[in-house]
Amino acid sequence: MALESTIEKPVIKSPETVPVKTEVAPSPENKVELVSVSNEKISTAPKPIEKSANVVIPQVSKTQSTEAKRAAEIDIILSEGLNDVFLKMNPTEQSAFKKAGEGAVIKINQLLSETKVKVNKIVEIIRKWLMLIPSINKFFLEQEVKIKADKIFKIKNKF
Repeated sequence: MALESTIEKPVIKSPETVPVKTEVAPSPENKVELVSVSNEKISTAPKPIEKSANVVIPQVSKTQSTEAKRAAEIDIILSEGLNDVFLKMNPTEQSAFKKAGEGAVIKINQLLSETKVKVNKIVEIIRKWLMLIPSINKFFLEQEVKIKADKIFKIKNKF
């Protein structure tokens, strides 16, 4: 007789099947009141945080916050006008394009943090990233690189 395995295989959920948690803005219609076992209302007001010797609150420096804001601005500039192109790619091309774009944002942000900005390096980073688009027109590519680089240099003075 053959013995059958009774070991259950784990179910791995792909990112598409994982439920997305959405937050609802507080309003009088969707306010939830918690009731204890004795039907007394429990306060829904947030409790103040007590200071303890074990709690360490990280301090965010001004440079970290400005770099994060600048990175968000760079990300918006780079992704501008590429929604249709991105949606036409297959999923593997999309993930590679997205990873390369995130890397480009980090590199450009580091270059903008330096005192002397190297224009050619930023243009080359943008060009390499846009070259990942399949069957891209070289004139469109150069035009987009120029537009995006100009916008990025404008935010250099902003932060």
